[in-house]
Amino acid sequence: MICPGCRHEETRVVDSRAAGDAIRRRRACEACGLRFTTHERVEERVSVVVKRDGSREPWQRDKVLRGVTLACRKRPVDATAIEGIVRSVEAALAARDGEVTSAEVGDAVLTALAGADAVATVRFASVYRAFESADQFVEAIAPFRRPG
Repeated sequence: MICPGCRHEETRVVDSRAAGDAIRRRRACEACGLRFTTHERVEERVSVVVKRDGSREPWQRDKVLRGVTLACRKRPVDATAIEGIVRSVEAALAARDGEVTSAEVGDAVLTALAGADAVATVRFASVYRAFESADQFVEAIAPFRRPG
């Protein structure tokens, strides 16, 4: 592990423990003594996302995390719930054959967000589906409206 302070390549593990779906390790740099934390997680089987234009790019968990975090901004959805949403998206996509379309990723995020917050779901859908009219917003909101 490379030290984030001095870029030295020799670090030692001071402490290691389970942290949800990851392993949290406290490390110390052999050269400068800086202590830092790393989180190790098993890499999921999703490896390639096929974009709408046909191009392919590597799976980027952080990209999904950023999108969900942005949709949940100023909403009563805490970081733990956001992490759970991203984990459920990864789990849903890992069941596929290693290659998924961006539409499948978007649909999986919408499904996971729907259980957390209706406003965040509509926010995400408005960007993901590129709404161009108020009617499209009304259609997206319809499942969440209460009768009466």
